[in-house]
Amino acid sequence: MLGNQLMKCSFSHPVSFSKFKPSALSCAITALISCVATTTFADDCQSNTTQTLATISIKAEGNWLEQANAKKVLNHPGARTVVDQQSLEARGATSVKEALRTVPGVQVSENSGTSGSDASLSIGVRGLTSRFSPRSQLMIDGVPLAVAPYGQPQLSLAPTTLGNMESIDVVRGAGSVRFGPQNVGGIINFNTRSIPENFAASVGMTTEVAENGNLKVNPNLFVGTTLDNGLGLALLYSGVNGDGYRDQNDYSNINDLRLKARYALDDYSSIEANLHRYEAKVDMPGGLTPAQYAQNPYQSLRNHDYMEGNRNDVSLKYNYKKDNNAFEVLAYHLDSYRDAGVERSGSSLYQIAPRDYKVTAIEPRYSHAFQLGDTLNEVSVGYRYLKETSSESVDRANYNRDTGPSDFYGWTKADGDTEAHAVYVDNRTDLGAWSFTPGIRFERIKTNENMYKLNRDYSVLNGVNASKSYDAVLPSFAVMYKANEQWNIFANYGKSFAPLQYSQMANTNARGAYLTMDGLNPEKADNYEIGTHYLDDYLSLEFTLFYIDFADQLKRDDATQTYSNLGATKHKGAELGFKYNLGAINDDLANVSMYANTTYTKATASAGQDSGNELDFYSNWVGNAGVDYKRDQWTFNTNLYAQSRQTASGNNNDGTGRYGNIPGYGIVGVRAAYDFADTSLSGLKVGLGVKNLFNHDYYTRSADQVGGIYAGPSRTYYLQTSFDF
Repeated sequence: MLGNQLMKCSFSHPVSFSKFKPSALSCAITALISCVATTTFADDCQSNTTQTLATISIKAEGNWLEQANAKKVLNHPGARTVVDQQSLEARGATSVKEALRTVPGVQVSENSGTSGSDASLSIGVRGLTSRFSPRSQLMIDGVPLAVAPYGQPQLSLAPTTLGNMESIDVVRGAGSVRFGPQNVGGIINFNTRSIPENFAASVGMTTEVAENGNLKVNPNLFVGTTLDNGLGLALLYSGVNGDGYRDQNDYSNINDLRLKARYALDDYSSIEANLHRYEAKVDMPGGLTPAQYAQNPYQSLRNHDYMEGNRNDVSLKYNYKKDNNAFEVLAYHLDSYRDAGVERSGSSLYQIAPRDYKVTAIEPRYSHAFQLGDTLNEVSVGYRYLKETSSESVDRANYNRDTGPSDFYGWTKADGDTEAHAVYVDNRTDLGAWSFTPGIRFERIKTNENMYKLNRDYSVLNGVNASKSYDAVLPSFAVMYKANEQWNIFANYGKSFAPLQYSQMANTNARGAYLTMDGLNPEKADNYEIGTHYLDDYLSLEFTLFYIDFADQLKRDDATQTYSNLGATKHKGAELGFKYNLGAINDDLANVSMYANTTYTKATASAGQDSGNELDFYSNWVGNAGVDYKRDQWTFNTNLYAQSRQTASGNNNDGTGRYGNIPGYGIVGVRAAYDFADTSLSGLKVGLGVKNLFNHDYYTRSADQVGGIYAGPSRTYYLQTSFDF
């Protein structure tokens, strides 16, 4: 009888602590979580004193983003891919952009426009806009990557580097209840290298040489251990330094430093701390007209465009796990700064835009596993309070391309703030081979933006105040059928919500500040998936059909930098990916493996004057493929990436190169590596590879204020060296 069995569970879930002003809602929710936790703990104690029970294992995950691996992907009721460090090394990836390009359903924009730097990140999932990644929730170790998750989610500053990553977890659906906002394009969590139980250290360097001879280096360092008293420490560093593949104004200097600590209070609880400093100063070479591109696709005529920024953040997490209960509190504070200087195309003006953002948040989460009749259950309840502030300004100067900008004068300034409460509850019920997970998330958001038009002497010409409040109820439901230990079939539904951002609420022109939020609605989307995961010792496979009904999507006019309701868009398609070890066929082929994935997407406007038209800047078809071969200490890798044509709609005859078709392309990479294990140089690893092996010419476009044609990377040679101590 299941009723006479004991449940043993392990959990993992973050809850946050931070300074904030308590409100009635936050106090009520915190009290609710405390009461639920107290009641369930008491129930456990009472039941354990009255029964002598056999043992059954119930898995209470808690935070299912933690310790992401292939087994968790198999048991997740939605499209999900985890890319580990070994796979990234094999493909020669040196940036987060290159890493994410290998994931089904994810399209990555080359450096272009005002997003054209190594410090920014522009990815679009399933045909969603990619400029600055505004419609996916990106996190690092569970902490938001954006400078302001509600009011400024764009990643013009993406404070992370690949050298500090242990894995990248991409959840393309079924994540909207626990993680938000801005999650119509899923959840992407960057997992930094974990603290080891024993002493471990490594130092590495990847050196890239472009076809024009430009040199860029990517150093990384890791040192970590756990002491006898239970204190674990780790120091992580990763950087980028040098010139890219463009001939001029393409220098990057990025430093990413992180200190991690973990202390075990007892057998059931621990405290973790994370200190992070990121700083970047990067050039932006800008776009070219068709004539300039034909003359030399890698030249730059913008000698003064740049982007710089930094971020200091700290997070603290308390974690309690015992039997079938888990409770966590995650607190974090983010302090970010960024600035960009750009020549305004078609004018003799130069513009800088310094901005400061601060975010403080607390996230308590509690999970409890229990048996009810013939079902095994896990209920999770969580809450987040988040407070963010912004300070933004724009200064201008007269500009000469040869001498640079003259004295700056005032143009605009703005300050904004957002206070957000979110609470969620979901319950996973396992009944035989079936698993059902209904959930609901409630968001209450209040956003303010004060916009001022400045006189040249920085005095205020006029100002406007914009204020919006929202309540949103976001349901979700997931079902999974476990056909056997290797094969699961799933389907899910989730509703996503995104409030208006600061830049969408007010703007300025030469005459003054004015409101732009009138008539704009928050973005809402319904996400549907049906698919399957398969995993055994030789084959891992995923296949997903997806459909996104995106109502009231906001569209940016890059020329005027304003927004309008496109009306609605629909995104549908299929994703297929697999990795196969040929040892399943013959033991002699066990050292050979192959992988491939492909995604078909159809994204169209479904309302308004653009109804029926395909959306800009995405490909219908995207694919990756590769073969890996290992013999003794040698490893050989080949990889292929390809995407179909794209469109940048507009006046194709304006002469700037902003608009028109973007041809599809495919590029090939190769790599050979040697591990000096079992030699006098044990610990040393060396790899040599080539990206874009056949030096294929390809390009993209940008329609923003520094728009035009942007050449893709030329053939690039790279050398990987690392030493493990």
